[in-house]
Amino acid sequence: MDPTDLNIIKILRGNSRTPFSAIAEKLDLAESTIRKRVGNLEDKGIIKQYSLVVEPSKLGFENVAFVGIDAEPAKYLEVAKKLRDDASIKCVSTTLGDHMLMLEVWAKNNEELQKVSERINSYGGVTRICPAIVKETLKGSYS
Repeated sequence: MDPTDLNIIKILRGNSRTPFSAIAEKLDLAESTIRKRVGNLEDKGIIKQYSLVVEPSKLGFENVAFVGIDAEPAKYLEVAKKLRDDASIKCVSTTLGDHMLMLEVWAKNNEELQKVSERINSYGGVTRICPAIVKETLKGSYS
């Protein structure tokens, strides 16, 4: 990957709907060159998908929380599958560090967040739940 590819990725991370013509103009390249490079980045799996970033509060979700989860090793995969299938949980990641799994949970209010925590705790094998409520996002993962 060269600096041109990195610049294309930077532009698309800022706005994945940026037209190839605008990228070409900004980088002083032909649109066909940008189209080909983006295609190559997709083919190599460097660009995996294009996504939409929304503001949870504008959708009625007052609470966004990152939640660390630990589970009994024998139940780890079972717990991970249940978490993945829970509609309130927007992201499930396996991790190394303080917790085995990290979640991003959206809840309409404190009561709903408590219910999600209780539901997670009821999954057989969960040994610890450590929520951290987000006050303000200073930089998103797509910035």
